[in-house]
Amino acid sequence: MARVKTKEDLLIDELLKDYSDPKQILGETGLLKQLQKKLVEHALQAELNEHLGYEMHEEALGTNRRKGLGRKTVQSDTG
Repeated sequence: MARVKTKEDLLIDELLKDYSDPKQILGETGLLKQLQKKLVEHALQAELNEHLGYEMHEEALGTNRRKGLGRKTVQSDTG
């Protein structure tokens, strides 16, 4: 009997369907690096939302306010 694919399996299959060369996935500008960048950005945004107590584009609570976007360099095991 065939294994039922999970939501994650289906999502990964969808992401990979247009890639035939491993460099497109694993290369310096490949899909994996792009996914990693988006995940880190999402996590940092969630951390800031939690710290400030409100979501981006909502009215500020208290004296902590967003003042625009800044650059941040993050070191990881993968670069």
